[in-house]
Amino acid sequence: MVFKGIFKKKERLEKVEVKKVSPTEKLVEKPRAVLLKSKGIESALVLTSPHITEKATLLSSDNQYVFKVFSKANKIEIKKAIESLYRVKVIGVRVINVPAKQRRLGKTQGWKKGYKKAIVQIKKGQKIEAITV
Repeated sequence: MVFKGIFKKKERLEKVEVKKVSPTEKLVEKPRAVLLKSKGIESALVLTSPHITEKATLLSSDNQYVFKVFSKANKIEIKKAIESLYRVKVIGVRVINVPAKQRRLGKTQGWKKGYKKAIVQIKKGQKIEAITV
């Protein structure tokens, strides 16, 4: 085997000039919770996925739909996200925090992730087509 150039000294990088930036000019990365409140992004970040179960399909006949949502989203953000994404009038939102559960497989113990889900009631006569079963 040939290790060509393994013992050569590495070239030093040129020094880069660093500018001093005032605190007002600094760019700060925003966490996901802050992005929820900015316009245009919220519907993509708030709604994780539709929650499809037997109970959820029974609720859809009463104009109620179930979604998994971002864990830090509140009722107002969920309502705005659904109204903007599906173009329906939301009457009410109920939120449920599903806790993490302990699971075991042989000797190995672990945790099943918890999540937040929202039951959304929409105006009578309207439908959310993507979820209807």
